[in-house]
Amino acid sequence: MAVRVERVEAALTLPLRQRVLRPHQSLDQVALPGDDDPDSGHFLALDEGEVIGTGSVRRESPPWAPDTPSSWRLRGMATTEEWRNRGVGAAVLAAVVEHVRGQGGGRLWCTARMPAVPFYCRAGFATRGESWIDPVLGPHVAMEQKVDCPPG
Repeated sequence: MAVRVERVEAALTLPLRQRVLRPHQSLDQVALPGDDDPDSGHFLALDEGEVIGTGSVRRESPPWAPDTPSSWRLRGMATTEEWRNRGVGAAVLAAVVEHVRGQGGGRLWCTARMPAVPFYCRAGFATRGESWIDPVLGPHVAMEQKVDCPPG
């Protein structure tokens, strides 16, 4: 596998976010609040220049702990169908975790679609609370993990 993961500007993640996660929305609609914050991180997995995976993270406290200053929300995790189950999502998630670690660590959380829960569990996330059904996107559950500061 010749996949590489790069940190990029948010706009470069939008086409894959839209195609895989929100095909019912326009590219402008899949842009997220906080995408352009300076400490947000946006990552693409590439195979010979082709975008095959993406993920983004930004500072945001979860609804169950609104006053937690060192919290990061993972959003827009997507892998093209033909590259799923080949380590692409894990490579993107590893880049996200390293970004959070480099910013001092903290709580990393997301709202995961139910089919993605095993992926996040393998990566060290735990579910938080009860699942719910988004009327457009289907069943979800909140998940989180603690990201430690870098040693030293």
